[in-house]
Amino acid sequence: MATPGNSPTNGSSLQRSSELTRFRLAPNPGPMSLDGTNSYVIGVQGSGHVAVVDPGPEDEKHLSVLASAGVVDVVLITHRHADHTEASARFHQITGAPVRAALMEHCHGGEPLEDGEVLTAGGVEIHVVATPGHTSDSLCFHLPYDGPAGSVLTGDTILGRGTTVLDYPDGRLGDYLASLDRLEALGPATLLPAHGPVLPALDKKCREYRDHREQRLDQIREALKHLGNEASIADVTDAVYPDVDPSVRWAAETSVAAQLDYLRGQGRTVGLSPCVSPGL
Repeated sequence: MATPGNSPTNGSSLQRSSELTRFRLAPNPGPMSLDGTNSYVIGVQGSGHVAVVDPGPEDEKHLSVLASAGVVDVVLITHRHADHTEASARFHQITGAPVRAALMEHCHGGEPLEDGEVLTAGGVEIHVVATPGHTSDSLCFHLPYDGPAGSVLTGDTILGRGTTVLDYPDGRLGDYLASLDRLEALGPATLLPAHGPVLPALDKKCREYRDHREQRLDQIREALKHLGNEASIADVTDAVYPDVDPSVRWAAETSVAAQLDYLRGQGRTVGLSPCVSPGL
């Protein structure tokens, strides 16, 4: 079984990622998208029908491979960021399939998805799970009958490598921690991320992500002891992420802003210097 993010090329065919899913790595590598966006195809082998998750960038070859997987019943979007949605309108045009997302502005020929909704596409039962935090509209898709423990397409909520950025102020840490709790409750499902390789044991990865966030919060609390509650986001970032690559410093500052906001909401007085979060 191939693993997204470890593929040497963006091959002309789909590769198997679980019993009921296949993927193609989109040709959009970058500091935030890692090797590129994993576009998934869901469907029972031999059914001739599929669902597609996150068509990704508007690349005609990439879309052609996805469209050739079978009759596309529906296109599902994990969240609003362009590396997942850019090709949505074009893919709707190619396939005629409805595109459904949490936000109406990213739907084409279909209605917004609702938390707890259960749909069947490609012969597969798909459960919609709202997981705000990375963005407020983030969704995951739970396939309870995909292998012995099921699988979850996690979008950017959990990555196959590294940790995700919270798109503050749209994405909030309190929401994100609650989403990790919700995903952990799904057990040791196969983790099918939008970036990076497929991983086993979703519940274990959720605990690792939560531990990481708690460690960062401890680092920020410690930095504030030395810098004072009026410290700027830039100064806190220097203290907590001293070796951050300049190309992704904005992401570190956004993360710090989200964590300071969370601490303030927990009852700690924190003075914040203005911070404008660039779009992700």
